[in-house]
This record gives sequence, structure tokens and C-alpha cells, in this order.
Amino acid sequence: MSDTPNLRQAALDYHAFPKPGKLEIRATKPLANGRDLARAYSPGVAEACLEIQSDPATAARYTSRGNLVAVVTNGTAVLGLGNIGALASKPVMEGKAVLFKKFASIDCFDIEVDEPDPEKLAEIVCALGPTFGAINLEDIKAPDCFTVERICRERMNIPVFHDDQHGTAIVVGAAAKNALHVAGKTFEDIKIVSTGGGAAGIACLNMLLKLGVQRENVWLCDIHGLVYQGRDVDMNPIKSEFAQASDLRTLDDVIDGADLFLGLSGPGVLSPEQVSRMAKRPIIFALANPTPEILPDAVRAVVPDAIMATGRSDFPNQVNNVLCFPFIFRGALDVGATTINDEMQLACIDGIAELARATTSAEAAAAYQGEEMTFGADYLIPKPFDPRLVGVVSSAVAEAAMKTGVATRPIDDLNAYREKLNGSVFKSALLMRPVFHAARQSPRRIVFAEGEDERVLRASQAMLEETTERPILIGRPEVIEMRIAKAGLTIRLGQDVDLVNPENDPRYRDYWESYHTLRARNGVTPDLARAIMRTNTTAIGAVMVHREEADSLICGTFGEFSWHLNYIQQILGTKSLHPVGALSMMILEDGPLFIADTQVHLHPSPEEIAEIAIGAARHVRRFGIEPKIALCSQSQFGNKGEGTGGRLRGALQLLDAGGHDFCYEGEMNIDTALDPELRARILPSNRMEGAANVLIFAHADAASGVRNILKMKGSGLEVGPILMGMGNSAHIVSPSITARGLLNVSAIAGTPVDHYG
Repeated sequence: MSDTPNLRQAALDYHAFPKPGKLEIRATKPLANGRDLARAYSPGVAEACLEIQSDPATAARYTSRGNLVAVVTNGTAVLGLGNIGALASKPVMEGKAVLFKKFASIDCFDIEVDEPDPEKLAEIVCALGPTFGAINLEDIKAPDCFTVERICRERMNIPVFHDDQHGTAIVVGAAAKNALHVAGKTFEDIKIVSTGGGAAGIACLNMLLKLGVQRENVWLCDIHGLVYQGRDVDMNPIKSEFAQASDLRTLDDVIDGADLFLGLSGPGVLSPEQVSRMAKRPIIFALANPTPEILPDAVRAVVPDAIMATGRSDFPNQVNNVLCFPFIFRGALDVGATTINDEMQLACIDGIAELARATTSAEAAAAYQGEEMTFGADYLIPKPFDPRLVGVVSSAVAEAAMKTGVATRPIDDLNAYREKLNGSVFKSALLMRPVFHAARQSPRRIVFAEGEDERVLRASQAMLEETTERPILIGRPEVIEMRIAKAGLTIRLGQDVDLVNPENDPRYRDYWESYHTLRARNGVTPDLARAIMRTNTTAIGAVMVHREEADSLICGTFGEFSWHLNYIQQILGTKSLHPVGALSMMILEDGPLFIADTQVHLHPSPEEIAEIAIGAARHVRRFGIEPKIALCSQSQFGNKGEGTGGRLRGALQLLDAGGHDFCYEGEMNIDTALDPELRARILPSNRMEGAANVLIFAHADAASGVRNILKMKGSGLEVGPILMGMGNSAHIVSPSITARGLLNVSAIAGTPVDHYG
């Protein structure tokens, strides 16, 4: 329960407003006219019904079943609340459904069944089989949950997964695997003492056995003490499998020399004194919620090097089922698995564990600001908001399903499948694919002006992993080294990346003399040139590109765009290379939309607008997209004489005279550009088919405003801005850019000019 009245009210308000509950249903097909209705319902729907009748497997093609999970409970064992009943458990089940959607794009119905009898509950669940692609059993008390799962698995030909058991076991398995790695121990040799003989506890022990733990080394205790052979109090066949032939009777009797304590019981079960009697470098998983069996501070007070995990988010190493269930279901659904078997669960463990040992993702770091996420005792498993989980874990599960023969829809290309999964969380991934492919063809040297920025460091790490480009960082080495270590990155200065130290670089004299030569007749004295080359990292990077020591400069993670642009123009501008405009790709739910010019020209002339359109067409094609450019204004095909319409009409005439091979039209309103039917009514003879995908404005305020509205209110993800006209020698990003955004811009910068098209 919430700790304070304020938190309690905030939680209630969260569930009540602006709509009651956490879920709603949305249609995935248009239903705007009689034609749509005839296809969605009678008579068209009969065709889909007949197809499924003749071939049941086509249900995954013609209905939502292949991406639909049921979360089923009777509310008899709700975490932290106990037997609160089916109706009171509904907020928890809705929350579970939201997590499915958020983390794995799986649709989910929560089903709360008022049925305490496990066999009758199983009958109900089995009867729901035609509706769903998989079943997630949740919060059903032990031992009833074992009965329900067994019956459903025997009778249903879809995955049935009791998350309280197997989800917990998988995450515990991943955490234990990495904890043993840190402690230098192996599953085969450790002694485990566990408290809690419920569904989760038993499932965790069974999983640890599958990972190599010896059954004779497992000591299970419950509220009555040690589970031993001959005990008849509160026993069942599942618990009896862990009964020890021993005269010992209590947790205190068996804790000596234990390597791993696994607690799924209640608060205060383990004492600091008992911790002190465990083996060297003990591993303590105190997973009771909301109060663990022992708090981390109490453990560290007696054994400072102990490795701890809890079920709480305010301590390191939270064992959270959300690391597992969305992704194991994603992989199972995508291959049409008939069950979730041991091999799939072990693949899930391996994927989670390996991801924690990799460098931390920038997105996870942004979601958990202030927390250190470097693999070790305090970072054994990834954070739930690490977007790489779906690609790594789901593809491993899918592969295991195919290898074990339970996949009814095998995937031919697992690498393409993994990229598709990544594209579902990294909105830019699929659109950026042709750009990354081109960038890999010719390695280029990318210099980052703000090399001390953590986002730049994370982008550099990703560049090393995903491209052939070589980052160059401008910054103080001691600061960069410190931030690399804090972020848990593996970058090595001088080996993986090159460094320019503004405070002490052997090329300093060469740089200031180059800058002075370029600007001597523009008021720059030798002293000023020296000062700029000590303090202005954008100018330093531009000089490096001028001297051909780098191929492209990326700057702008802080400061004004115009300030950076000034130095780029000074140093890299020529008759043939000059800033044409700033182009931003906004990735929206229904596809990309390009916006220009957001930064370079406040009031572009007709000549500049035409140049912006030509540059935009060239760059849009780099993404494998054929440009359809709309010149946007308040004016509509000549109906207003004032405002920006005149300049856009002038640009249109220049474009017409140039004989260009891309589609353009204007001047027009934004809605006219995006709505072909409206455009056809206003000007039937217009030259554009379909919706425009590039909007060009004759005022930077309008372009920037549209871009920012799409970012903040339209959930648009920006790629760019791309500085057009500079031959790919420099790009100026915005201060709000993410590490993923910097990686995307580096790929754009990493494409040689001759790839522009």
C-alpha cells in the first residue's frame, strides 16, 4: 500500500482520470463509410470466417488472435494483498495488460474470474482458447495454481504461462547467473537456503536446478521451518520434492555456509547474524514485497561485499517480472508457439543476463538518471526500460521455440526479425536502415565538438558497435575518462576513439594558424585565433574538417544553432558549400514527415526556398523515400497576395524552370498538403498524388513551430536536423537530442557525398 495519504490519492487519481481504468479498445481498420462497414462486418466479414473455418491457422492472419494475450486470475493471491477476490484484483490485471502493450506491443485483455475451484477455473480458461494466442495466469494461490496450469497446458495448444511462478523464476535465474559470475562461483557447487514454499519459491528452485544446482544442496524452509523428509505439516507433493533427510529443523540451523539465500516469504525472516554465518561473498535475494526478508543496509553492515537483490525499485537489482513476461510472450506469439518450454525459458534467462553484461543503453540511462548502471554487484540485471530487451530476449525465445519444434510459424531470417523488433522500440531504426547501410560502405571520421557530453559518449559507443565510423572527441581526457567509467562504457581513448584536448594538444599551433589564415582579413588577430582554438570546440572541429583530419563535424548539444552555424560558415563555407537549410525528419505513427527550413533562413527568398526544396529532395531519397514536397503557406494556390505566398510562388516558378525529377506543389495550407481529397477539391489539376511527405515553409518560425508541436504533442521522434548544403561536412543538432539521435546523425554524416543521389 502507499506510504502517505498524498501518494494514495495520487494513485487513485491516476486510475480515475481522465478516464476510469488503464485500458481502452481502439480499432485498427478505418470505419468511415458504408464501404468500410461492408468489409468490417456483414457481408465482408464472412470471407474471413470461411477462411478460418477451412484453415484454423489463418486466424493469426485475419484476426488479432496472434497478438492477443489473456491475463487470467481469480484474485486469490494478489502480490502484497493476498486473497482480495476477482473484482478487487482488476486494477492489477489492467496494469499487467498495460505492461504487455508498453514493452512488447502485445494486445491484452484482463479476465477476472470469480471461481475459487482450480479445476473449474481451468475449465473456464480452456474454453477461452479460440479467442487468444496465449494465456498468462496471474495471482492464483498455491497449490491451486499448479493444478490450473497443468490442466490448461495439457488441453490447450497455445502457450500457458503462470508468471508468478515462471516469470519470477526466469528473472531470478538471470540475476543468479550474473551474481555467481561476480562472486566467482558456479551453480554446481553452491549451497542454497530458501524461505517460502509457495508457487514462486518452488518455481525458482526448479529453475535453479535446471541451471545446474544440485538438489541435495537446496534447503527449503517455510513458516513451519525446514522442509524435511517425514514432515506432515503443510506439505504437498511439489514441496516434498525438496525435503531433506536431516535432523536440522530451522532456518537458523541450515544457514551456515550458504552461498545463496533466496527469500520469497516475509519481512525480517533473515537476521544480520545469520548473514554473517553464510559463505564468503554471499548472495542474498530478499524478494518479499513491500518489505524484504532483510534490508540491504543491514546486510552490508555485517558483510560489505555481499551481493543483494530485492523486489523493490528503490534498491539496486530489482527482480521484476516485467523483464521477462512481455518478451517471452512476444517471441512465442511471433513463431506461433504451442507452448513455452524449458528451452525457451532458459533462452530468456541467457538473453537477460547477457544484456546486463553489455554496455548500458542510453535510453535506460535516461530513464534512470542518477543511477550507475555498470555490470557488477549493484547491476546484475537490466532495467525494465532498456529498449534492447525486446530484440535480444524475444529473438532468443523465438529461436529456441523453432529449435525445439514447438513453432508453428517459423521465422526464416532471425536477424531481420531482431531488426524488426528493435524498430518497434527505436522508431528510427527501420527508416535509418538505408542510411546506416550506406555509412558502412566507407568508413568516415566523425568529430564531436562536445566530446565530454554523456550523450556523445554513448553515441560513440554505439557507433563503434553498429558502424565502421571512427569517432573523434574534443574534450579534456580526465573528464571523458571519468564519464566513460561512470556510464559503464568500454570506449578506450586513443584506441577506439581519437581525442583532441583543447587544453593541451600538440596540434594546437597548426590549428590556430589555420584558423588565422582563413580569417585574418576578417578581423581575427593571432591572439584571437589562439584564444578561439583553446575555448571554442565547434571551431576546433571545423578546422579539423578543413584540414582533412576529420570528414564531418557534429556539434550543438548545447548552445544556439546560429552560434555554431557562424563558425561553420566561417571555416567551411565556400562558393559551392553554403548552408541551404535545416531539414528535420519527424517519425510519426503513420510514417515520416520532413520539415524545412527550421533554422538557417528566417525569411528565405524564392531562390533560397527553391534551393531548400532541391536539398530536401536529395536528402529524403537517402532514406529510401520518394519525396513529395509541399510549399506551405496561409495562402492557397494564389488566393492571398500578402504573407509568404508570393515568395513560395516565386520558388515554384524557379523549380518549374529547373526541370527537376521530384514531385512538388504549392503554395497551399498544411491540411491541403496532407489530405489528397481536399487538395483535389480545391485544385483538381494539382500535380501531386497522395499525401505530401515534405513540408517547406517560407518562415523559420512556422517550420520550427510545426516541428516542435509534432515532437511535444504528436509523439513525433526527430531525426536531425540535417544541415543541407554543406557537403555533409557539418551538422548542428539541437540541445534536446538523445544519444540515439546523435547516432542517427552520425550515420547521416557518415555517408559520403557521392551517396546523396
